[in-house]
Amino acid sequence: MQVIWDLEKAFVKDAIEHLPDPKPHYNTIATLMKRLEEKGYLAHTEYGGSYEYYPIVGKENYKQTFMKKVLNTFFDNSYLNMLAYFAKEEKISPEEMKELVKMIEKDKK
Repeated sequence: MQVIWDLEKAFVKDAIEHLPDPKPHYNTIATLMKRLEEKGYLAHTEYGGSYEYYPIVGKENYKQTFMKKVLNTFFDNSYLNMLAYFAKEEKISPEEMKELVKMIEKDKK
């Protein structure tokens, strides 16, 4: 999705060019883009049998949907469990946790 958002629209070959090495196989990306379209994230315009894909879901909306699934699947729909995981794995420092609390408190005002 990030490549499509960056390019705004792309054929499969265009998307592959913007991916890091080693480049995935054409069929892999074509299948992925087709599935993203089936899920309602992309749409396409057809040009003589070639599909140019473009996003129909914004990055923020996609992020919200993705994070809800992660929260539900891995953290029993608990933000506390998710934050505890990152704290235990030392992916977030105590200073960052304090900053997070400040951000939350500021947003509640």
